[in-house]
Amino acid sequence: MVASAVQPVSFDLLARDDAARAGLLHTPHGDVATPVFCPVGTQATVKALAPRDLLELDAPMILANTYHLYLRPGAALIARLGGLHRFMDWPRPILTDSGGFQVFSLQELRKLDDTGVTFRSHIDGSEHRFTPERVVEIQEQLGSDIAMVLDECAEPHDYAYVQAAMRRTHLWAEACLKAHTRADQALFGIVQGGVFEDLRAESARALAALDFPGYAIGGLSVGETKADMLRILDHVTPLLPQAKPRYLMGVGSPEDLVEGVARGVDIFDCVLPTRLARNGAVFTPDGRMNLRNAAHTEDRRPIQEGCTCYACTHFTRAYLRHLTMSREILGVYLSTLHNVHFLLQLMRDLRAAVLRGEFAAYREAFLARYRVADGEARTQNRRARQARLGGADR
Repeated sequence: MVASAVQPVSFDLLARDDAARAGLLHTPHGDVATPVFCPVGTQATVKALAPRDLLELDAPMILANTYHLYLRPGAALIARLGGLHRFMDWPRPILTDSGGFQVFSLQELRKLDDTGVTFRSHIDGSEHRFTPERVVEIQEQLGSDIAMVLDECAEPHDYAYVQAAMRRTHLWAEACLKAHTRADQALFGIVQGGVFEDLRAESARALAALDFPGYAIGGLSVGETKADMLRILDHVTPLLPQAKPRYLMGVGSPEDLVEGVARGVDIFDCVLPTRLARNGAVFTPDGRMNLRNAAHTEDRRPIQEGCTCYACTHFTRAYLRHLTMSREILGVYLSTLHNVHFLLQLMRDLRAAVLRGEFAAYREAFLARYRVADGEARTQNRRARQARLGGADR
């Protein structure tokens, strides 16, 4: 592979409404209208959905996991079979995370230094080592459109540890840039720094100086309060290059998507819609609905009035409750289909509001209607992030 000065991914910022943005992300596998939510396909599959379903839902881009695909079936095998797009028959853009979150979730099964991390597989206990160079090599073998640098995701409240992890992340970011060779793949940097504004500012400025084609904000939705997450976003996004895309990693509850867009975020991903569906919960404009509730036993209404997804246009809450209580696979499929549709449509609506110059009004109306307890939302987001390790989603 030959290095190229031409960035494989470019970004056009089309409109702003205060800090909220609407743009167009150009990739080798097509354009992505932003802001965008990426369904998570941990092991080259979005759980319960086929690529055909995702195309019918008009999902613009999906995410796959470097750690899990490295362990099985192996990045070299995927490369021999034509790369990740061909392997999973997905024609649109793919973003791969670096596996850093999964490795650092292993805790007692890992040892790290400034050149990388040695860890034991959660599958069979075998020993492996990730270096910045190796993580880049794996993602180049996978052939994703957007790859991520190796980073250290630290417990967000320990200042000394967060500072050390941030500086190590910066070292690794430089090493990743030097190792990256695919001209048809963009490499994004990851801002770290926990809940500390001075560290986040230092990280944003250091990574901006390296001139990545895009920037992720990592280390949020990992146990901090919602107020802390929004405070950090308020502080960080203005420090990132305005002409490049911003990606908030692992955040996917509807209210957090709205608030993230309000603060200038362009890309989101999370296992939440698929994970909730497997537990009998679905999104509605009024908040999350538990399909197990007895109140739905004879309810002839769809999950959401006016929703155009297959689940809502064909089936009642009564039927979906029956499937859920019976643990039928169809129930998981239909609930997942609806949840992913809900978030994709939410992002389309947010983008349209920005383009009309009416984002503030849309945000106010959505948040006034959508009800979810803060504790529940944070717990679900944290569990969704933790689910990445064992492969439940990511």
